[in-house]
Amino acid sequence: MGLTNMGVSAEILLPGEAVTAPCLALTAPISFWGGVDPRSGAIIDARHPQRGQCVAGMVLALPGTIGSSSASAVLLELVHAGKAPAAILIAEPDAILLLGLVVAREMGWPTPPALKLPAAIQAGLAGKRLSIAKDGAISTATP
Repeated sequence: MGLTNMGVSAEILLPGEAVTAPCLALTAPISFWGGVDPRSGAIIDARHPQRGQCVAGMVLALPGTIGSSSASAVLLELVHAGKAPAAILIAEPDAILLLGLVVAREMGWPTPPALKLPAAIQAGLAGKRLSIAKDGAISTATP
């Protein structure tokens, strides 16, 4: 698999293994509680622009989150069900959301890395197949 260097580097919030997956870049913030089905990974919020898309196995680019203290539980359930994103790119750290990954890691479950990347850069990644290195370097992957 060849790589095209994009020159983008994200700040690592929670480390993880290197990942290669398609990018689902959300165009609006989302609430995981009531917005994402924890059994399937489908976006179920009727008002969200990406309703019906699935976060499972994707590099999920979040321009923001809509707060709920239950977001961490939903992300934990996604990890447990094998329906979590392959990686999470978030514009601003959300401690409550990321707590779900911390707990999953403590349980010994494989967890996706979480990285901080500005929303303006995230938008340009939509639909691309990305490779994210352990050091946070992001490049586009060619089939």
